[in-house]
Amino acid sequence: METNRQKKIGGVLQKDLAEILQNHLRDAGVTGILISVSKVKVTTDLSVAKAYLSIFPSKDAKDLLKELNIIKPKIKHELAQRTRNQLRRMPDLEFFIDDSLEYIEKIEKSIKGDENPIEQPDLLERRKKS
Repeated sequence: METNRQKKIGGVLQKDLAEILQNHLRDAGVTGILISVSKVKVTTDLSVAKAYLSIFPSKDAKDLLKELNIIKPKIKHELAQRTRNQLRRMPDLEFFIDDSLEYIEKIEKSIKGDENPIEQPDLLERRKKS
């Protein structure tokens, strides 16, 4: 279970990280891609922050994730500058794609009868536990 401290730090990081990522996209001249930070989970020892990113359109998500991992040190530094009054030590960042919206969409399609997972079992791929 997450402590209040973990939640508070996660919230601070989530807000600042969202701004930083949007600024990076704008500065790089990237248009037509929306990125939001849906959740930031901080480990109990506060050493790692797992950021779950929602990227639209989702077909660009994997490429964008690779780019973000390349400039991760720059992002971490910028985040540390913004949070230096609130955090003594900046946790390491890990980026993940949050596919929960896509998953919900698939379920809704199935419920509406557009796609039937019972007749086509390959429609619903196994979801990894996060």
